[in-house]
Amino acid sequence: MPKPKLAIFDFACCEGCQLQVVNLEEEILDLLSVVDVVEWREGMSEQSDTYDIAVIEGSITRPQDEERVKKIRSQAKVLVALGACATLGGVNKLKNSMKEDEVKKAVYGSHANDPHLATYAANAVDEVVKVDFQIQGCPVDRKEFTYIVRCLVTGRTPFIPTFPVCVECKMKGNVCLYWKGEICLGPLTRAGCGARCPSGGFWCFGCRGFLEDANFEAAEESMKLYGKSADDLRSRLAIFQSLKEAPRV
Repeated sequence: MPKPKLAIFDFACCEGCQLQVVNLEEEILDLLSVVDVVEWREGMSEQSDTYDIAVIEGSITRPQDEERVKKIRSQAKVLVALGACATLGGVNKLKNSMKEDEVKKAVYGSHANDPHLATYAANAVDEVVKVDFQIQGCPVDRKEFTYIVRCLVTGRTPFIPTFPVCVECKMKGNVCLYWKGEICLGPLTRAGCGARCPSGGFWCFGCRGFLEDANFEAAEESMKLYGKSADDLRSRLAIFQSLKEAPRV
């Protein structure tokens, strides 16, 4: 029985999530035992218009990006959004709250008005086409990537945690960063990363997106309890959730 064909495509991103796949090293050989990778610019020179699973990294920020991702969607049986830029719009969405002319001038300088550099507000992939599965994070967890791909190949539905990062922090015995006077997005963010940032002494950046039932009212109460304001919380939410329909706290 032929193996499913998998293609990886990149749009507006740093390609750090693809580097996580490269960092699988010898485990890539195990992955290749269940899928046939037919296109992946960062890992091979071959290209293909035929594939079963399309993996998209990056946000959609240009007219040609939108046309390209729609074509990919039409040819793929399954489309997977890889990483925060693809699932949320990522840090690229910070530009959406700025004037487009100023953004283009800051990036392209004297070439800002060149026709081929046309751009518009950054979008997550699911704001342009239907997405079947999402692999969250910035960057993604490479073990989660292989797990989800194997589930897709074997017809199983991947288990995606529906609880907050705080649960993983407690499981690891971490001291809550709020007790240290810091603001952390762990109470609002879906788990699955193993509380990597808080375990390393950093606050949760929210790169895995909001919980479906995230309690923003409770978050605001927590801000007051620890001497912080709702504006303090909003400033942190802006990094990965700049325009993601978040309830106003």
